[in-house]
Amino acid sequence: MMIWLQLIYEFFKTGLFAVGGGLATLPFLYEMAEKTGWFTNQDILNLVAISESTPGAIGINMATYVGYLTTGPLGGVLATIALIAPSIIVIIIISKIIEPFKNSPAVQGVFKGLRPASTGMITAAGLSVAELAFLNLAEWTGWNVSSLLTIVNWKALVLAAAVWLALKKFKRHPIVYIAFAAVVGIVAKF
Repeated sequence: MMIWLQLIYEFFKTGLFAVGGGLATLPFLYEMAEKTGWFTNQDILNLVAISESTPGAIGINMATYVGYLTTGPLGGVLATIALIAPSIIVIIIISKIIEPFKNSPAVQGVFKGLRPASTGMITAAGLSVAELAFLNLAEWTGWNVSSLLTIVNWKALVLAAAVWLALKKFKRHPIVYIAFAAVVGIVAKF
C-alpha cells in the first residue's frame, strides 16, 4: 500500500513540474531511480526506447512502464493517472481564469519564460539518454587514447548516425527506422 502511495506521489509531482512534454520527465525519473531504487539508469534507457517505439505519448508510456515495473499492472495504472492528473487539473483551472488575462504582459512573460526552461529540460534529458546510449563511463580510466576508445559505444554511435542520415535523406515513416534499429540491435548484439 505504501509503495503505491509513493508511486502516486512521485508521478503526481513529475506531472506537475515536468513542463515540456514526455522527455522533460526524464530528469524526474533519474531522481526517482536514485531515490527509490525501483529501477536503474539502464532501465530508463530501455524505457525511453520502448516508449518511443510504442503508440501514445512518451511521458504516459514511461509512467505506465515504470509503474508496471515497480508494482505490476495496478502500479502502471496508478502511475499513469498520477502523471496526467496535474495536467488535467491545471488546464481546467487555467481555462477558467486565463481568458481575461491572455494579453497581459505578465502572462506573456510566464509563457516566454517557460519555453526556454522546457527546452533546457528536454535538452538535458536528451543528453542524459545520449550519455547512456553512447558512453560506458564505468570504463573510464583517465585522459588517454585507450580509455577514450573503450568508453564509447561505437556500434550505437554508428547506428544513431545511420538512422539520422537515413531520416534526412529518405524521409520514411519512423516505424521503418525503429524496426531497422531493433533488427540491427539483435544482429549486432548491442
